[in-house]
Amino acid sequence: MVARGHLCRLFRRWNFTLLSGRHIRPGRKAELLSRKTGWQGYFRLELLTLRHSRHDGSMSPALQREMFERGHAAGVLPYDPMRDEVLLIEQFRPGPLAAGDPEPWQIEIVAGMIDKEGESAEDVVRREAVEEAGIGIRDLEPIADIYTTPGACTERIALFCGRCDLAGAGGIFGLAGEEEDIRAFPCSMDEIRAALARRAIRNAITVVALQWLCLNRERLRTAWTGSD
Repeated sequence: MVARGHLCRLFRRWNFTLLSGRHIRPGRKAELLSRKTGWQGYFRLELLTLRHSRHDGSMSPALQREMFERGHAAGVLPYDPMRDEVLLIEQFRPGPLAAGDPEPWQIEIVAGMIDKEGESAEDVVRREAVEEAGIGIRDLEPIADIYTTPGACTERIALFCGRCDLAGAGGIFGLAGEEEDIRAFPCSMDEIRAALARRAIRNAITVVALQWLCLNRERLRTAWTGSD
């Protein structure tokens, strides 16, 4: 996993705020009193003792929490403004299988871990687009920086929409050394809207990225088709 110092630099660079000033209460505190590793494998489980400001102005007592530590990630929704198509991927995921889902294959956007010192979120999505889908990304438009499961996991994902050429795109990809088995395929925006309406996509960051594109599609098409 990437060093914590590098992650702190990423947090400062992304620098997001919540809604408008009227929703932010100044002077709040959160204190990490202790941090121990409970288990270390491919991922890590940490045992935290912490306390934080309450909404009534008081401080909470010391609280014990278990936190799943898997690092931070970046994802990109490849979009071809000329063809008005996006590229999605499908791959097997053990989480749905463990949850008893009879269909543990997920429809997703391209994504990967920020796990190399000095590598930016933008670097990650450009690399992963080649590895997972065989395409190059041109311009990048930030979508959001989101926590996936903030009550139990530290993972934060930087999401982008990436301009690309999807002519001839699609196929089977992935790194053999990592046992990846990834199917990439283009979809029209009509297909995407229908899939969202049917609730056919069950991957959270994919839904976020696709809904963002539905809201920003016309603006992106105007900007990206007029810049060639």
